[in-house]
Amino acid sequence: MIRILLFDWGDTLMVDFPEATGKMCDWEHVACVDGAEQTLATLSQNMQVYVATGAADSTRDDIIKAFKRVALDQYIQGYFCSDTLGVGKDSPDFFPRILQKLNCSPCQVAMIGDSLERDILPAVQAGIQGYYLNDSRVGSGDYKAITRLNDLLTISVG
Repeated sequence: MIRILLFDWGDTLMVDFPEATGKMCDWEHVACVDGAEQTLATLSQNMQVYVATGAADSTRDDIIKAFKRVALDQYIQGYFCSDTLGVGKDSPDFFPRILQKLNCSPCQVAMIGDSLERDILPAVQAGIQGYYLNDSRVGSGDYKAITRLNDLLTISVG
């Protein structure tokens, strides 16, 4: 049974504006992805919510600062990044280290992200259920596809 949700950061929970440069916490304008606040508010009532990001130039504190700007920080229990794990998301150790820090079985965790290659497939390889956030609704037996975050509220996570 899923009890822990890992969310990617850019273009999964917060909009990654392509014209913006530097750390997201310092951008002039930041915004949530549509449905992020409602989805996190609902899911965080019964599950633990964490961010698992590959943002290499932002520290944990920078990431928290960005989430505070859009008031999503209240739903998030922790942040996993190269700063907190010692490895980046591109490392095969990224998701196993998260599981070790959470002291849980992979079958208790789901990863939600917008990149099949960086978010979903590495999570699935670590035994974590994947929810691929995309526009085309392509899924396989190894992961599920959703077209928007609110879809998580209508399907049985896990």
